[in-house]
Amino acid sequence: MAKVNLPYGIDNFAKVRENNCYYIDKTGFIKELLDRTFDVNLITRPRRFGKTLIMSMLAEFFDIRKDSKSLFDGLEIAKDAEFCEKWMNQWPVLFLTLKDIESSGFADAYEMLRFTLSSLCDVHRYLLDSENVSEMDKERFSRLLEQNGNKTDVKTALFVLMRMMKAHYGKEVILLIDEYDVPLAKASDNGYYGDMLEVMRSLLGMAWKSNPNLKFAVVTGCLRIAKESIFTGANNFISNSISSKKYRECFGFSETEVAALLEAAGLQDALPEMKEWYDGYIFGGREIYCPWDVINHVDALLTDRDAKPGNYWLDTSHNNIIRRFIEHPQINVNDKFETLLGGGVIQESIREDLTYDIAHSTEDNLWSILYLTGYLTQVLPEKLPEGMRSEEGKTALRIPNEEVKSVFGDTVKKWFEERIAAKDRTTLFKAWWDGEPEKLTQEITDILFDTISYFDYKEDYYHAFVTGMFIGAGYAVKSNSETGTGRADIIIKEQRRRRALVIEAKWPGKKGKGNSLEKECADALEQIEREQYKKNLELEGYTSVRCYGAAFLGKTCLIKMAD
Repeated sequence: MAKVNLPYGIDNFAKVRENNCYYIDKTGFIKELLDRTFDVNLITRPRRFGKTLIMSMLAEFFDIRKDSKSLFDGLEIAKDAEFCEKWMNQWPVLFLTLKDIESSGFADAYEMLRFTLSSLCDVHRYLLDSENVSEMDKERFSRLLEQNGNKTDVKTALFVLMRMMKAHYGKEVILLIDEYDVPLAKASDNGYYGDMLEVMRSLLGMAWKSNPNLKFAVVTGCLRIAKESIFTGANNFISNSISSKKYRECFGFSETEVAALLEAAGLQDALPEMKEWYDGYIFGGREIYCPWDVINHVDALLTDRDAKPGNYWLDTSHNNIIRRFIEHPQINVNDKFETLLGGGVIQESIREDLTYDIAHSTEDNLWSILYLTGYLTQVLPEKLPEGMRSEEGKTALRIPNEEVKSVFGDTVKKWFEERIAAKDRTTLFKAWWDGEPEKLTQEITDILFDTISYFDYKEDYYHAFVTGMFIGAGYAVKSNSETGTGRADIIIKEQRRRRALVIEAKWPGKKGKGNSLEKECADALEQIEREQYKKNLELEGYTSVRCYGAAFLGKTCLIKMAD
């Protein structure tokens, strides 16, 4: 394998270039960005699609304090000398990221915001020595720098900084705000949304509403927040989302770009697996790979050529949104989740201007959140399943790839296990120990109908399902469904009472293989008898052993007990 210096976890453009990391050239975005005149350009994409690296690139290109020519040598943007002469390192730049403003309470989150603004002031400490900046603004600046500012200082921080920068340089300021909506998303999750909204509305709103110090602003995030009035009054406001064709190849990797990276690393044969796991996102009608996943998996393959695709979304934020879906008391999405987990397509109404405080209030809003944050993606009309027609006013949605499917599956599995553990299982356990197969059939069927299938229906699913009923209830639980030992599928032991259960689970296949549940139960009980599972337990000293055949098909089951 070839040696490739990957920018693993690096979202700083200068660091990527100075360390000679492999870089997929996205500098064409700079000219495409300035093709249109705007005051504020909001670009929304899911997390982990390279927004911060793009913003860092913009800061390096425009910042008047820097000499960035060497960073851009050999890249697409450098081919246009006239454009570079006009824009490269010619403008004061204020670059702020809000991705770290989070906490379980408002007070701590507010202190994180004050620290972030203090760090921003430290970058521009030179303004304290400027003869062109007013003493009053220097005093405000000093309070922010020392984290002694009051709430008014915090709310007006960006406006004051931009006014100082314009006074110092004599030029309007380019404002770059990365992950602008993270503070509000975290506030919504933790119950202090109103308090944070009050601060962010002023901090951000004042920066671009009729601000004479502003050249233009580029703002990135996951959602377009509309009703909070953060963008109300912004002159010449442009919004670009995953549905927009403009910039559609600037965020994320195309298949051509992934193939080139794999070739450079000597991993060309990994493309099909990479496509299955990390491709499938549709931005502006184009299919896109998640760059975070691609880089992580290439790094894993360079270490171990046999490395299997991993779930790199596990450590990213917002995976709890799926739990909110399935736990919402007024919304039942089980059937739609099962369709999606089975590789199917659903059609839902999508709105792109959401507010975090109402994002989880309706089913439509929840589907919109999953779409905008990358958990679901659009299905183009020509790729709809056979016989499905586009519904007017709705977007066809599917899970984009195997990685996100595993996130859904793992989340649903954990939810199910917790749900079963929290359920009063006294009646269910009593039916097992007392030998009441008819009651068990009814109880277990009810549970199946009240949950979500997180695998294709098959024996392993049902083994896990039955085993999960006993987990955490004080029993010794043994499952051999995956060991191939020839022992019983599930054995439940209660040593204190010297009693045990033997459960053999059967599944006739997706189409039933012509076998009825009655036949499957009979086969299970015959296997228990033939392999002498009960006798083996009695030899261990268990005085009461009940043996059951359990047959499953879809969300139906049948339980039979040996005589």
